[in-house]
Amino acid sequence: MTAETAAQAAYIVAALLFILALAGLSKHETARLGNSFAMAGMAVALLATVALAVEQDLSVPGLGLLVVAMLLGGAVGLRRAKVVEMTGMPELIALLHSFVGLAAVLVGWNGYLLVEADPDGPEAALLDAVGTLGIHHAEVMIGVFIGAVTFTGSIIAFLKLSARIGSNPLVLPGKNLLNLTALGLVGVLTVWFVIDPQLWLLIAVTLVALLLGLHLVASIGGGDMPVVVSMLNSYSGWAAAAAGFLLENNLLIITGALVGSSGAYLSFIMCKAMNRSFLSVIAGGFGIEAGPGDDRDYGEHREINAEGVAQLLAEADRVIITPGYGMAVAQAQHGVAELTRRLRDRGVDVRFGIHPVAGRLPGHMNVLLAEAKVPYDIVLELDEINDDFADTAVVLVIGANDTVNPAANDDPTSPIAGMPVLTVWDADDVVIFKRSMASGYAGVQNPLFFRGNSAMIFGDAKERVEDILRVL
Repeated sequence: MTAETAAQAAYIVAALLFILALAGLSKHETARLGNSFAMAGMAVALLATVALAVEQDLSVPGLGLLVVAMLLGGAVGLRRAKVVEMTGMPELIALLHSFVGLAAVLVGWNGYLLVEADPDGPEAALLDAVGTLGIHHAEVMIGVFIGAVTFTGSIIAFLKLSARIGSNPLVLPGKNLLNLTALGLVGVLTVWFVIDPQLWLLIAVTLVALLLGLHLVASIGGGDMPVVVSMLNSYSGWAAAAAGFLLENNLLIITGALVGSSGAYLSFIMCKAMNRSFLSVIAGGFGIEAGPGDDRDYGEHREINAEGVAQLLAEADRVIITPGYGMAVAQAQHGVAELTRRLRDRGVDVRFGIHPVAGRLPGHMNVLLAEAKVPYDIVLELDEINDDFADTAVVLVIGANDTVNPAANDDPTSPIAGMPVLTVWDADDVVIFKRSMASGYAGVQNPLFFRGNSAMIFGDAKERVEDILRVL
């Protein structure tokens, strides 16, 4: 068996492991196994690539650079995985997506330098002989375009999620027309490049794509950021697939298609959970801060202390906890898990209601609760638990805001009108853990805070949960 054949066989094994990884990640119980499959698949792919490079007589300096790149990348990745907090996971993932996009841009430019910039060279002659030179021209442009959009879009998402820039959408005059014009210009330049490949055309498409990616994500408000993360995940997959076509690497094509299609489907699920169309998310504009302009009189809110909450819980037969990003910020998941154990030991039926876009990353709350050893079987999705709030004594809303906002059902003028939300207000008593009365990440005020059966407990969620535990 030749090294090329062995490498292709190894790539098929790696691809199968990646498919098993996706299947494992679809359930709480098998998520850890899914991650193990993914790591094994990547290890097989890297080893096969290095072995193939050695067999093809890669120069010693070239092989040394390859090994150094692998070791350096592995060390950085291991370090980041060890130090990142769960609250920092969304922006870390956005940053990792930017690396995939940048890699696709570099592969595209390398493809140009290897073929189009040297039309009399052996690579160009070979492609011309088999009649695929024009296809290569298109692959270069498409790969660079997708990669550049992913790169700058992911950078802006990282800056927004890490609060380095504001979450408000950038609203330029005629922003949709600007996006469509950029897409049309890229299409024209790509056709031109296929007919007559020139360097300035590639430079122009790279610049337009970088600006388009920046504008696309900058114009999307905070309320849609969970969709943006999954959308960029999809883009990074297609960028990897485009790089795979340029490099004639079947594993990159398969892996990129898996990531791209699964990311696209996840974006569809997120949009459905928010009652939003994908095009409306791309159009942006959602997430403008309510701020001083929202002068509506919602009435007075009611406050409660830890002793009052403990009393409600001690008398309850059924309790539902609905966490949000605030729980992640306060690192309150372990206290919440301990509270859950205490209540269940007392015979209280405790469950969790998870909104699909709770937090700033799909599955964010599920991972937090799993980290705190909360049993999987009591962590339920919105569709599974929404009908049970009416039969619940107490609901604890810990750091959630937009996902429990009744304005989505009651106010057709609200920016989140029609968005499916957890109907926590149907319970007998609702206790909301918040630092202040400020609006949520989407910038929309929440009438739930002012309802008669709602009470606010202010402060750091971790500290307030610990106060309740002491009283219990």
